[in-house]
Amino acid sequence: MQTRVETLPNYRVAYVRQTGPYGPANVQAMEKLKGWAARRNLLTESAILLGVPQDDPASTPPDACRFDACIVLAEDDPADETVAVAELPGGEYMICLIRHTAEEVRRAWAELIPAIRSGGYRIDEGRPILERYSGEMILNEWCEICVPLKLP
Repeated sequence: MQTRVETLPNYRVAYVRQTGPYGPANVQAMEKLKGWAARRNLLTESAILLGVPQDDPASTPPDACRFDACIVLAEDDPADETVAVAELPGGEYMICLIRHTAEEVRRAWAELIPAIRSGGYRIDEGRPILERYSGEMILNEWCEICVPLKLP
């Protein structure tokens, strides 16, 4: 598994929230968001989509887990009442490119935590973990797992 550290900007996002067990319903939330974005001509080659799991399923009951399907907006991109708008904080993130399959996600998490620790980093619990999809990744089922870091 290859990782790199990258400084992400603050992202202004439109999002659709799904509450319940992580899994197929997350895909439905993303499809709803993509439909909204496509109708507004925001789903272009330069679009950045984010999946933001808000809760740790190891410590949050499945029915209470929140997942936000997001698209990055420019400052002047309008939103409406069918989506929420938020700002996600930027900063230093460890980035890992993977195929977006259940097996690859599990494997990445098993390897990411030791990679973070061996690099002398800690996870910054004050910022969300992101699944980032951009450009060709959206079409080819790849994603980047982005883990916020506290630098040594």
